[in-house]
Amino acid sequence: MAAGIGVDMLEIARMERVIERRPSFLKRVFTDEERAYCDSCARPAEHYAARFAAREAVLKALGTGFAKGIGLKDVSVTNDEWGKPIAVLSGRAAEVAAERGVQEVALSLSHTREVAVANAVLVTEDVRPKVEERQDPAQELLASFKAARTVIDELERQQLSLFDRQDS
Repeated sequence: MAAGIGVDMLEIARMERVIERRPSFLKRVFTDEERAYCDSCARPAEHYAARFAAREAVLKALGTGFAKGIGLKDVSVTNDEWGKPIAVLSGRAAEVAAERGVQEVALSLSHTREVAVANAVLVTEDVRPKVEERQDPAQELLASFKAARTVIDELERQQLSLFDRQDS
């Protein structure tokens, strides 16, 4: 598998209704970290909806959905130090991703007042941009000095050869 792309949208009002009717849903579906984050926000349902959409998007990218032994908490969302959302795979979702050579899951979350959306892109070695390996700058400079010295030595040799012919 070269890569996978998944997108999911969820109406925030739908998440609000689920939270009101089944408060246990949050504990069953979201990690402690996710609940702490979402509950600390002004409109928690927006963030819960985005994180649920992220689960769906990642599993669509994997091509599995919530099947093949993948549980509700096998995909979760955390944030890096800059606030960027990071997909965290565990359990069977992590196993499937490893089987398919997934090295990274690029994740984007967004929401309006009505809808939350998540995009997930699976990155494998086949599609990861290649970075040219550069030599150490000091080594590059040394190599250029050696090349210049070789050119100078050759010019001196030719000059001496020319002088030797003129003297004969």
